[in-house]
Amino acid sequence: MILANAFCLFFFLDETLRSLASPSSLQGPELHGWRPPVDCVRANELCAAESNCSSRYRTLRQCLAGRDRNTMLANKECQAALEVLQESPLYDCRCKRGMKKELQCLQIYWSIHLGLTEGEEFYEASPYEPVTSRLSDIFRLASMFSGTGADPVVSAKSNHCLDAAKACNLNDNCKKLRSSYISICNREISPTERCNRRKCHKALRQFFDRVPSEFTYRMLFCSCQDLACAERRRQTILPSCSYEDKEKPNCLDLRGVCRTDHLCRSRLADFHANCRASYHTVTSCPADNYQACLGSYAGMIGFDMTPNYVDSSPTGIVVSPWCNCRGSGNMEEECEKFLRDFTENPCLRAGAEGQQLQRVKHVLHRAHDKYHPRE
Repeated sequence: MILANAFCLFFFLDETLRSLASPSSLQGPELHGWRPPVDCVRANELCAAESNCSSRYRTLRQCLAGRDRNTMLANKECQAALEVLQESPLYDCRCKRGMKKELQCLQIYWSIHLGLTEGEEFYEASPYEPVTSRLSDIFRLASMFSGTGADPVVSAKSNHCLDAAKACNLNDNCKKLRSSYISICNREISPTERCNRRKCHKALRQFFDRVPSEFTYRMLFCSCQDLACAERRRQTILPSCSYEDKEKPNCLDLRGVCRTDHLCRSRLADFHANCRASYHTVTSCPADNYQACLGSYAGMIGFDMTPNYVDSSPTGIVVSPWCNCRGSGNMEEECEKFLRDFTENPCLRAGAEGQQLQRVKHVLHRAHDKYHPRE
């Protein structure tokens, strides 16, 4: 079972299982008392309209300027500001990926949360709202990815990655944005500079943020039976410009660069939040939510932390950012752990040996029997 099939099949089974075990799960996020958080732009407006919150927010920002966290917390005025803001809408605010003021929203989020953490955590909380999905979308997408309903013999001979590209070309928006990033990422600047990587990344971000996942996921996670198909899948993001470089940087250095950019930092935190291995769930994904993991993975494309397939193997797939752990010194263990979150992530690669698939099927059948007993 390859990574692409694992993505798609568990994506389908997980959501189906939820629908069977909780028939009311599609009625909205208000269940169990949960309410969507205010987005940080709106939370900032609410804070600005309240004098105490507004003054404390200004104080906190001054406290954070040029001070480490311990120094800040030793200051009583800074402590008081932090305590007030923890009770304000700013503390629980979140952002939506692709929202109109996404960067502004993320800047507000980190202005609060960098004061609440050490700033050097291995994993950081995601600034984005949790992903929810409709069951009808799951059935439709799972059918596309897995080839449900197709002749198995024909399906095995098909180049699903080529089919995904053709499907994209039949959609005007997908075709336009895909053509744009292909043109930009293939444009040679000079004999020594093969492309404008910054512009290439921007075009890729626009593609994955603005094109529906039914097209982007299909191109990223298409299943393959041969090298030609797998190479097409690897070339989806045009790695010679967007991914590869002359030398691989140290992964912790790459993470450090990423964390200096609010967008990159947020996408990386979101990936860890949604794809970090969970050994207390059926599928090894947090809350058994494969859709969130897929979206978070795609969300990192177009940054220095861009992940991709490391080779053209149709099976035994490994994904990774362009980095290694050489030169890590006494940080080598942390570096290797960071890299394994991509290369050996059970949430991304669940079912590689079929074991988790059997577990999901077993639980699915039990849930089905529970809510649909045989007469």
